[in-house]
Amino acid sequence: MDAVRLKEDCIRWIADWFAPFGPSACAVLGMSGGKDSTVAAALCAQALGPSRVVGVAMPSGTQPINDADEICAHLGIRYLCLNIGETEAALRRLGAALSSEDGANVDGSEGFSKQSILNIPPRIRMTVLYAVAQSVGGFVANTCNLSEDYIGYATLYGDAAGSFSPLGHLCVREVLAIGRALGLPEKWVGKTPDDGLPGSMPDEAKIGFTYATLDRYIREGVCEDEAIRAKIDRMHRANLFKTEILHIPAFEPDPSLL
Repeated sequence: MDAVRLKEDCIRWIADWFAPFGPSACAVLGMSGGKDSTVAAALCAQALGPSRVVGVAMPSGTQPINDADEICAHLGIRYLCLNIGETEAALRRLGAALSSEDGANVDGSEGFSKQSILNIPPRIRMTVLYAVAQSVGGFVANTCNLSEDYIGYATLYGDAAGSFSPLGHLCVREVLAIGRALGLPEKWVGKTPDDGLPGSMPDEAKIGFTYATLDRYIREGVCEDEAIRAKIDRMHRANLFKTEILHIPAFEPDPSLL
């Protein structure tokens, strides 16, 4: 892999994508402190110039910002910290109405289901990012990588949303290579990936296999462990709806009936 050439290709693609929108259009990114948002922000800073990139940290309550401020300072981009704790709490309280109307959910919980509650913060964060982007004349970056998208490890209309996706065709191993080619500190590029939720376990422990195994299967079609291969295939099929375009019926109404 020629990581330097891949880095330059990404930078050129971002610059070309933004070109029609004029010299003041900026990129807006949610900064989690992980490798993906860090690499994506660095690519945008090189493609557009640091003054046209806005990094937004969105902790919930006392949740840490995970070096987001330090990363933005290192890249020279604008930094905002907007706490979503009160908004998240308000949305959780709305679940009480669901309990009173419909009783328990399929997972046995009352109010919003357990999984839907986990998806509330990323969906709030995407709402915040779009509000920032519209306010500053920018576009929201989807910072998901191909490995995550392949198995659906993203929240629909949460971190899976965005106006452009600079890492969308790059596996984890390629994102890591680009991060190192950009000269980013290893403490950010090599950070163990997790979803950032309080008490959460690392991504690889949660999904049940390593990103190295997943990347090899995506790029080379090779996975010696049949159980893991079957699991990857199952996750991929079950989550295709997250990356496919909106399904709209394709038919032409008969004009004579109008």
